[in-house]
Amino acid sequence: MYRPPLAPPAGYRPTATGSGQVIPGAPQEDSRPLDDVTLVKRDRKTPRKGWRRAVYKASGGTIKPRTPRSELHREELVAAINQPLTGDYRIAVLSLKGGVGKTTTAVTLGATLAYLRGDRVIAVDANPDLGTLAQRVPRQTESTVRDLLADGNLTRYSDVRAHTSQAPSRLEVLASERDPAASEAFSDDEYRGVLGILQRFYNIIITDCGTGLSHSAMKGVLETADSIILVSSPAIDGARSAASTLDWLDAHGFGRLVSSAIVVVSSPRPGSSNVDTEQLTQYFSSRCRAIQRIGFDDHLAEGSEVDLKLVGKSTRLAFMELAATVAADFPNPRQRSAEPVPPSA
Repeated sequence: MYRPPLAPPAGYRPTATGSGQVIPGAPQEDSRPLDDVTLVKRDRKTPRKGWRRAVYKASGGTIKPRTPRSELHREELVAAINQPLTGDYRIAVLSLKGGVGKTTTAVTLGATLAYLRGDRVIAVDANPDLGTLAQRVPRQTESTVRDLLADGNLTRYSDVRAHTSQAPSRLEVLASERDPAASEAFSDDEYRGVLGILQRFYNIIITDCGTGLSHSAMKGVLETADSIILVSSPAIDGARSAASTLDWLDAHGFGRLVSSAIVVVSSPRPGSSNVDTEQLTQYFSSRCRAIQRIGFDDHLAEGSEVDLKLVGKSTRLAFMELAATVAADFPNPRQRSAEPVPPSA
């Protein structure tokens, strides 16, 4: 769950006794300067919508109802999501177990980032087993990853855009190969070639991976990723699969991705789980950067096109918290294991 960094109150100084002992709670000297920042009362923000906006307008601007804590939290999340980003940032969404909401997490996270940020966000289907990512947005083209690679005239953004489908959120999706035989052969080199093209035109690249870790493209995905999102269900088998994924990554030289990982515990069905989610949280928090719970959502459970307007309020907030946690890593440059290789002309 996203938590903003805490800081001590402005001007706080621990009080020391003659022996050097600090007395908690003792009166503190306030070192803040007496300037306009500390002395001038700041007006409340002008309401922008809802009944607060109506009251503000009806009173001729003399009454500004207080902004509720929930709205302040949302504004805080939006600010965090809009963390400046230099270059491109690559996220791999993984799960060893199917049916836990991996693709749903990839597309809804991407939609949230694309809707709230001003830069370009794309999700790539790297699932070798007839991935369904492209079915979660309005299909605007039949083009696939291989069609993009075969296009020798990709000099402008519009050239690449011809190969993608775009959701109302502005998220773009690049579909996987639909021929089962060809899809299985999607290779490490081909994935790096796709990434080499996309990094020239997109700021955030989300890869929806298959459920295996040993297929060819997975090597390129992991070596070029900045971070991973590991999706699990709040069930014993889902948690064990997620833990096994972390163990595999550690054993194969991807420890950097384990420590920076975000674990998403997604509920694929309504109702509470018998698993102790607090214990689950403690375990993954000890190994990874963060953990985010996402509850069951009727719209997302349909498995069709994702429309953020139809996603439940609590689920939208959970994905905003996930997006803010992802964005918190944007300023941290990380040495990737490898860089993509653009295809030769």
